[in-house]
Amino acid sequence: MRIDLHTHSNRSDGTTSPADVVAEAAEAGLDVVALTDHDTTRGWDDAADAARRVGIDVVRGIEISCRHRGISIHLLAYLPAPEGELFDEMERARESRVTRAERMVERLGRDVPITYEQVLAQAGPDATIGRPHIADALVANGVVPDRSTAFEHLLSNSGPYHVGHYAIDPVRAVTLVRAAGGVPVMAHPFADVRGRVVGDAVIEEMIDAGLLGLEAHHRDHTPEQVRHARDLARTHDLLVTGSSDYHGDGKPNRLGENTTEPDQYERLVALATSDVGVVRGR
Repeated sequence: MRIDLHTHSNRSDGTTSPADVVAEAAEAGLDVVALTDHDTTRGWDDAADAARRVGIDVVRGIEISCRHRGISIHLLAYLPAPEGELFDEMERARESRVTRAERMVERLGRDVPITYEQVLAQAGPDATIGRPHIADALVANGVVPDRSTAFEHLLSNSGPYHVGHYAIDPVRAVTLVRAAGGVPVMAHPFADVRGRVVGDAVIEEMIDAGLLGLEAHHRDHTPEQVRHARDLARTHDLLVTGSSDYHGDGKPNRLGENTTEPDQYERLVALATSDVGVVRGR
């Protein structure tokens, strides 16, 4: 089995629809794919329908935006019940992202050609508007050649146009995912190429709250960081996952470039306690 547990559609910051993510996963030879859009479940139904059409299993998930003392943390939540306090927090984060995007575009518009209407034109239906859509509008307007260049300066966290947004504390997020019957796995925990990362002490606090896994195999991890994640997982009997973090054309990540071992996947599914099951397409 080939299993990729981290992908994004145009319901958040990917460039393809949920159905197309699933179809592309099948074409890439995957047996299982998880749709994990940022702070939203709006792609779940379309992904489930596509799974049955193309013959691939789909795990319904979310990537939750968290923050600890100014450091961004991403928490993957697999198979949580789509209701309750966790989803209230996600909606708060989603609304904060939208207002943040509006304010960033207002700041950018003083110096470069961009409007919020142009940003909206880059987003899919029901998408959570964010910096990737601003980047796409900057590319379309010829301000920068690609998303990566936009994020290097204009949209960076330390750049002149930066605006913060609401993000839940990671320990509380883990608690809420477990309360929703989901399986919390920390995404790319040591990927300092993305910015500052938390130390093991914070991860151990998350483990004490119910964290169940670490995404060790990710393109933004060095071999040393992969080993560290695997060692930490072994010490605390955590799941070890591997994923592409696919965003369509928005990033160079390719479906199936990193995968999760079948025994880890089976354990993950068994740990979920909600009524949200894997969509069986095979």
